[in-house]
Amino acid sequence: MAPKEKKDNKKGPKPKGKAQAKASAAAKATLKGVHSKKIRKVRLSTTFHRPKTLQLSRAPKYPRKSIPHEPRLDAHKVIIHPLNTESAMKKIEENNTLVFVCDVKANKRQIKDALKKLYDVDCVKVNTLIRPDGTKKAYARLTPDVDALDIAATKLSIV
Repeated sequence: MAPKEKKDNKKGPKPKGKAQAKASAAAKATLKGVHSKKIRKVRLSTTFHRPKTLQLSRAPKYPRKSIPHEPRLDAHKVIIHPLNTESAMKKIEENNTLVFVCDVKANKRQIKDALKKLYDVDCVKVNTLIRPDGTKKAYARLTPDVDALDIAATKLSIV
């Protein structure tokens, strides 16, 4: 048997033509560095706007308030007292309406809810006005199934 010829241990054929040029350009670039050709950025606007950066959400180490405050206007603060003037009594008898002096900062919804909570009455609507002395007066029109005179006598004890 004839001796076998030794093959070269090189893998694949040698690069030729375009591939060889590309490889040599890449080798040069690695030796030289990629920052050799600096291209100036084209700015199309005359004003500079700072780029938007990452805005992290807050992660506080401790709460800024030790305890949350209790509601500023609860039902007992909203309604100060019922009125029992002559005109208020006339409203109770004829219009099925209760009259109260309320907190100036209270709105109609808060007055309606406070009446529901304190006296267990449903209101059809609430009209309000600021009196000349600076207090708020509320006219609470009750539902037809509830008698205002009865509520005034039993729960408010003003009749």
